[in-house]
Amino acid sequence: MIGKKTGFTPEEAGYDADRLPYLNQYFEKLIHQKKIISANYCMARDGKVFADHALGKLSFREEDDRPLLPDTIQRIASITKLFCATAIWKLAEDGLLRVNQRVGEIIEEFNEKPFYAITIAHLLTHTSGLQPDPGCFENKYHQSAWDFIGQDKGKNWIAAGLKSGMRTKPGEEWAYCSFGFVILGEVIARISGESAEEYIIKHIILPCGLRDTGFDRERKEIAGRANIPNEHMEKYIDSILKDTLEKNDEDSFWNKIPNTGGGLYSTAYDLCRFGTMLQQGGTIDGTRIIGRKAIEKMTTLYTASHIKDYCWNAGGHYRAYGLGPDMRCNEASLYSQGTFFHEGAGGCCLIIDPIEKLVAAWFIPFVDDVWCAEPLYNVAAVMWSGLK
Repeated sequence: MIGKKTGFTPEEAGYDADRLPYLNQYFEKLIHQKKIISANYCMARDGKVFADHALGKLSFREEDDRPLLPDTIQRIASITKLFCATAIWKLAEDGLLRVNQRVGEIIEEFNEKPFYAITIAHLLTHTSGLQPDPGCFENKYHQSAWDFIGQDKGKNWIAAGLKSGMRTKPGEEWAYCSFGFVILGEVIARISGESAEEYIIKHIILPCGLRDTGFDRERKEIAGRANIPNEHMEKYIDSILKDTLEKNDEDSFWNKIPNTGGGLYSTAYDLCRFGTMLQQGGTIDGTRIIGRKAIEKMTTLYTASHIKDYCWNAGGHYRAYGLGPDMRCNEASLYSQGTFFHEGAGGCCLIIDPIEKLVAAWFIPFVDDVWCAEPLYNVAAVMWSGLK
């Protein structure tokens, strides 16, 4: 285990210090069981960072014994959606949009049936009725928005994506839709006059003091600090470091589409700092990022009891969701009711408990990209068990 010095001890943050060695042992067991390659976590309570640790290897290669470090940069995947949602709520509190506003008032392609009734709130909560991500349902003939966008080759990516049609009417079902968050990125761009990425960096990442967070992974200084969870990422990082990364017209086309569904990289410390800002009502170190009332509304339960989740064989259970974050809290959850969070594929997690004022961010690259529950849900229980 490699630990980075923090500003506070667990005791000063009201946390049982004996639970951290147990947490480290639990991660080591998962590494030994070959469920995860490594683990990197950062925890803070009431703004006091008391743990920033890394365990395991930097690379999936058995022969590569370089250690993962606390400041290793990793892809946060869908946790990007929390940054996107925060940007939407900043625009809302500035009076530049309404979350119950029809998307068609901003993006003309949505002014057609069956998309006419879709609102920004529907996109934030995965209840738009748009076709979900590939793999959500077992259907080898399914064509997602991305399939149609790829076929369109840049003519009109929004219209192309909408060719995939609707799964349900808006507000009837929860179905995970990253395309909806890409559309939210386009909303941010059209309302703000900046690209969504520029807006998020300028108005959230930089004022929040996130030094190792961004969208541009093709810089050598970023690639040189990145983890290597699989062969695909290994080749990508190697091409950047050796100046052999090839770009073509298709790359240019995809780069024009907002990267707000999953394009950010970060560190556990930066993610914990972002979560702490949200936990503290939108302010960190005296800098206001977003207002308290906007965060309260973003983290208010939006979905009603009739909203069911059938994704990934969920079986039609009610899906508790806020206007941006996941808000599930069940019999296995040690965190407080009202806690909000987001997972990222690969995987990683950020959880904010507003009652206990505990924030935890962690990366747990899955072996062979095979998802499992223990590094996420079991780990969260261990983390929350240390609260005094």
